[in-house]
Amino acid sequence: MINEKKERAWEKLSDLIEKCNKCPLGTHRKQAVIGYGNKNTDLMFIGEGPGAEEDEKGLPFVGRAGQLLDKIFESVGIKREEIYITNVVKCRPPNNRVPTIEEMTSCDPYLMSQIILVNPKIIVCLGSTPTKWLLKTTEGISKLRGKWFNWRGILIRPMFHPSYLLRNASTKVGSPKYYTWIDIQEIKQKWMELQGEQSGKIITQR
Repeated sequence: MINEKKERAWEKLSDLIEKCNKCPLGTHRKQAVIGYGNKNTDLMFIGEGPGAEEDEKGLPFVGRAGQLLDKIFESVGIKREEIYITNVVKCRPPNNRVPTIEEMTSCDPYLMSQIILVNPKIIVCLGSTPTKWLLKTTEGISKLRGKWFNWRGILIRPMFHPSYLLRNASTKVGSPKYYTWIDIQEIKQKWMELQGEQSGKIITQR
């Protein structure tokens, strides 16, 4: 359960995002896509921005890429309701283009607020955009995936975006899908380890 103070903070943040017009994306959206999932989770996923179906429904990752992401989750027994999913920008960029620096800068206070409120132990960056934005790097996703990074005390793991996997269907050794299978297994394992450590602390404190 979320405590009352935290719930009010979420409500205020959601209201700010829904009314936001700090950048041109806000004038063209059908609705802002704030996020979805467990607001008390230790595991958070961050994508790039909403697509057409997300803009219609107001939920992240509900199109083809989202359906593939669900299959990736299911492969290791993760449920959407257990984690929190959001994007760097909350409104759909035209033609699903990459958000501009100005757009991401406008949305950054919302993303940082979400991270603070969720307070995850692990953040999975889906694709180059969230990876470069959080880690402040110019390195591509192919070089960064498969590695753990410490960001403000939170473990960050870059992973290929599911839309990229839709364009690269091969499952051969060395393919993006092959590496995604490895990544999601290691993410699940690390998540379980951290949950075990937390359980151990609770038992010790009793």
